Amino acid sequence: MATSAAVSGSVCGSIAAAGVHLVRLYGGSGRAVALLSARHRRCMSPLHRRAYVFTTPGNDVKFKLNEKTAHSSLDLFKKNTGVIYRILGLDPTQMQDNPERFRDWAVVFGDEKIGGGRHYWEVTVKKSQEFRIGVAEALMSRDECVGTNSSSWVFGYAQRRWFFMMNKKTVPVTLVGKPDRVGILLDYEKGVLALVDVEKGNVIHSIKARFMGPLCPAFGLWDGELLTHSDLEEPASLK
Repeated sequence: MATSAAVSGSVCGSIAAAGVHLVRLYGGSGRAVALLSARHRRCMSPLHRRAYVFTTPGNDVKFKLNEKTAHSSLDLFKKNTGVIYRILGLDPTQMQDNPERFRDWAVVFGDEKIGGGRHYWEVTVKKSQEFRIGVAEALMSRDECVGTNSSSWVFGYAQRRWFFMMNKKTVPVTLVGKPDRVGILLDYEKGVLALVDVEKGNVIHSIKARFMGPLCPAFGLWDGELLTHSDLEEPASLK
């Protein structure tokens, strides 16, 4: 199991080298406290050379969790909109060989590939104490975990703390607490990914990155369960 601890602001320089613009917003002030420059690319594995279709160029993405990508320790439920972590899980040798499945990490992707537009979805997180939620390139290596490379951008919760994670570097996310449900806002063209307070309808924390290919909603889970809610209208306060 991968563990993540929030680190000091000195990590921001490391994330800049890894390739991401970071803009942190909180409360209602919209004050930006950090802005880091970025660029990233990586060589392509055989999985990456497969053709993917940009299925969601517009808005209001609707997705379910993709069982073909789910690690053997994860079970899907509620018509594939929820995921639960099983400590023992299934024996990987008894599962159908599938190049899309995550082999070493408890990760599952949404079944929609996002190639453009502005999208919003929510995740019920109240029954988990350790998870990561965000987006990842559809062609990301299935031997890696979300947040540990330059192909994924996630907000995480562990040890009662929130953080943003990319390329194994973490930045603390404050003033969140432990809400039952949070929102994710993605603006592909502007390169924005944000964690949203669904009760107040404002952005808690926002990062900027350069998205280079189709993205999938991405989820890592090491405790309890998550429930996704898509095909939602973006809150008016965010527009």
